[in-house]
Amino acid sequence: MGRLVARALALIVAGWTTSAASADLSYGSPYTVNQPLNAYSWAGPYLGGNIGYGWGSVDNNPTKPSGFAGGVQAGYNFQNGTPWVFGIEGDIQASAADDRFAPWKFSNPWFGTVRGRAGYAVNNVLFYATGGIAFGELRGETFGLSESHTNVGFAVGAGAEMGFAPNWSAKVEYLYVDLASSHFGITGTSNGYGFSLVRAGINYHF
Repeated sequence: MGRLVARALALIVAGWTTSAASADLSYGSPYTVNQPLNAYSWAGPYLGGNIGYGWGSVDNNPTKPSGFAGGVQAGYNFQNGTPWVFGIEGDIQASAADDRFAPWKFSNPWFGTVRGRAGYAVNNVLFYATGGIAFGELRGETFGLSESHTNVGFAVGAGAEMGFAPNWSAKVEYLYVDLASSHFGITGTSNGYGFSLVRAGINYHF
């Protein structure tokens, strides 16, 4: 009798094992190599703020405006199951950059950029390059006279961004910004502003 019971139990276990294997073969796994469990995703929109320091020089003038800058940025990232991340970002900045040399003073009260981004993600760390258009104001002053021009130029740079909490990331970034030259009546020549910018920022990802 004991042998019969043991054989019956063995048959039942074998039947369960076969049924489970058949079910796995029929339905397959819901996960793929390109979508691992708990992988960090950079895809989607984000909004944040930044602060940094810029320094540069004015074309055809001895002034070298420098100062702190801060503002807000917003963007959107695309990532399709690979480490490569592509996106677009825009920002607008207030700037305290200025300098005076003899009777001349030049300042850059504000600027902004619209840039593409391309990067490679190592889970929650993203390394990227960026480039696009830049725009901003260059203001000149001398002997009580003031003149301002808003110019469009370019911006290029690179940075790194790290996700440190759900929906939050922090970044450090270097940009070179060139605001094209305009003719200034008070100097009698064309003046533009090119500067380097190092900044840190934080983003909230929706």
